Amino acid sequence: TATTTPRTTALHWYAAVAERALVAVLEPGLDQDDRCRPTSAQPAAHAAYVRDVPAFPGPEEAFIWADTELENIVALAEPALAEGGAGDVEAALVSTLLRLLFPCLQRRGRVAEMEVLGQVALRTARRLGDAPAEAYALGDLAGLHFLTGRLQDALALNGRALTIWRRLGRLSWIRRCLNNRGLLLESLGRYEESGDALRQSLGYSRQLNDPHGEAITHSHLGNLYEHTDPRAAIEQHRLSLALGDRIGAVIVQHSAHCNIGYAHLTLGEPAAALPHFEESLRILGGHSDWHGESQTRLGLVRALRLLGRTGPAAGECAELLHRADARADRYTGGLARHQHGLLLHEQGRTDEARAQWRAALEALDGTDETTVVAEIEGLLGRPG
Repeated sequence: TATTTPRTTALHWYAAVAERALVAVLEPGLDQDDRCRPTSAQPAAHAAYVRDVPAFPGPEEAFIWADTELENIVALAEPALAEGGAGDVEAALVSTLLRLLFPCLQRRGRVAEMEVLGQVALRTARRLGDAPAEAYALGDLAGLHFLTGRLQDALALNGRALTIWRRLGRLSWIRRCLNNRGLLLESLGRYEESGDALRQSLGYSRQLNDPHGEAITHSHLGNLYEHTDPRAAIEQHRLSLALGDRIGAVIVQHSAHCNIGYAHLTLGEPAAALPHFEESLRILGGHSDWHGESQTRLGLVRALRLLGRTGPAAGECAELLHRADARADRYTGGLARHQHGLLLHEQGRTDEARAQWRAALEALDGTDETTVVAEIEGLLGRPG
């Protein structure tokens, strides 16, 4: 059309390929269906552009595309942050592109780009008066804050998204937000409120006949029970794993093994924990889920260290640090440096250990990570 510019053509193409990437990355089900459902501002021409671009063979190719094109996407989307930086057509395309792209970014752990693009998505959705797009953006920013250890901020953003989804009557998204609320409250030590949110979410999953959502809730309930009864936690994670096996949900299976590993660590059973962390990484393969992968690798380092396998533990810790630094993920880097310091201390390299712990404290500053920070402060206060 006469209004088509090279920029709008590029945005149309990126939004179309982002939908193809989303379908390759998210397993079939409500999560994929909901993300692909057009919001009020999505351009009518989008569906035709999607038909014109080929599907990805699998998730690995989709992730490679997102990684390769991310710099260009940021350059195209960022002007929408400026007042009058994009017309309505461009703004609608940017909003559509980011809604479809964000699950790839979250799974890859691209926290620096998520910070920028999350703000673009939120401002654009509000400018367009697109309530579902605003709720997506709020939820995606909540996910970023969770990844980077800013749990109170994540809880507030998730709450604002939940308010919009309740107003719109979207049960599947109400269920997701309640699941996330339960996870965040558990991480903040607000266990009773966490249980309430998770039980509500479980009810919605059953109402929706959504075994994937039910599996995630059992996973979060397992994390909650771990504080009081790790054996009961393992049963919840096994329920999650059984559902994941039944529906072929790779990320659910990967998470379940990781969580069973952590429950065994809580029970003081590193030998029982280790094969679950190894199996979790094996299942993940090329699917990519940075949050799950980083937690699994952290658990693997802990299990190896507790078993006295210092060499493999140090190698795994170095690999985790490398992957966190490549993503500008200071939070995960801080958690890894805490473990690195413990490994160095056990080798008698006290000064190097203390340097790692000080670096970890700096990286964890501004997060809601209290347990590890308190442990590091205790270690630094201890005579070397």
